[in-house]
Amino acid sequence: MARVKWIQSKISNSISGTSDLEESALNLTASSSPSGNSYVVTIGLGTPTKNLTLAFDTGNALTWTQCEPCEVSCYSQAEPIFDPSQSSSYANISCSAPSCINLTSGTGQQPGCSDSTCVYTVKYGDQSISRGFFATETLTLTPTDVITNFEFGCGEDNEGTFDGFAGLLGLARDPVSFLEQSATQYGQYFSYCLPPLSSCTGYLTFGRGMETSPSLNFTPMLTVGQTSLYYGINITGISVAGNPLSIPSTVFSNSGTILDSGTTLTYLPPKAYAALRSAFQQAMANYTSAPPISPLDTCYDFSGVSTVTVPVITFSFSGPINLDLDVSGMFYWVHASQVCLAFMPISEDINVGIYGNIQQRTFEVVYDVPGGQIGFGAQGCS
Repeated sequence: MARVKWIQSKISNSISGTSDLEESALNLTASSSPSGNSYVVTIGLGTPTKNLTLAFDTGNALTWTQCEPCEVSCYSQAEPIFDPSQSSSYANISCSAPSCINLTSGTGQQPGCSDSTCVYTVKYGDQSISRGFFATETLTLTPTDVITNFEFGCGEDNEGTFDGFAGLLGLARDPVSFLEQSATQYGQYFSYCLPPLSSCTGYLTFGRGMETSPSLNFTPMLTVGQTSLYYGINITGISVAGNPLSIPSTVFSNSGTILDSGTTLTYLPPKAYAALRSAFQQAMANYTSAPPISPLDTCYDFSGVSTVTVPVITFSFSGPINLDLDVSGMFYWVHASQVCLAFMPISEDINVGIYGNIQQRTFEVVYDVPGGQIGFGAQGCS
């Protein structure tokens, strides 16, 4: 919820890019983080290369990782924390460099300066923070996919609710993002598939020609609010068990919606959420309710139930395209006796909605930035 408030605060406060056609394609294995709330890939950083697990995030631009020495604080992560003093290709960026001066567009924070070295800060809605030196380094994705002089944050103060991964891979639309720093290699074109279970794997791909879903359909990529950092989409309707919900078309168009791999739940305008919850509860009336778990208010007890028949939830987007959510994309599982509908109302109808990562599970999601479109394909991974 805090992340949602943070995104909404940035929507109204901008930068887009163009690209050349891509020259190569790349596929990385994606898996869920320990909590299941984020999705991660492994990349290499430095010379010699050190492997790091980063959460890939379409709602953030700056790529950063924890760095030694942790002058203030570092949280626990799976791999050893990156030590720039052990890399021959690491270099700090000066305060006067254009990329430092323009860093605010990608972080939302004015950069600082320490002994002529650029200092970045990123703050998140739940008060999590990463702060450290803005630097360049060699980023290795595969032995043949290497980006030299990649600009990233080397964080020596990292505090908050980070989930065991070493940092973030920023995929939003901004010059500092991986998307634009790799534009000559991959043409600002990427896709992913988020697996339905922690025991399964998905993928994150860069470049064209890597699509796997046989049913790929596209919706326009929009700009929401005053910033082009985020990937906007236009929801035109929602159905439950094939029955369209009675939601005025202006409910979605008034606020807009962004697609975000880093937000767990989907946040809908209050009128849309109320209609969805009511229809879903009616369709699930034969199942035992479970106590709500804040902030989720529609929960069920499936313990001891061998078969559960769930009404299909369908989202419609401009195109037009219709997406029937996978069962894994409808629920947030606490445990078998507390399985909750994975949607939330936003605080006001005028605030931006967010289509979160649970609802994206099993779909191939394609970001064609030069083409200004986002594609969805069913059964991208399972």
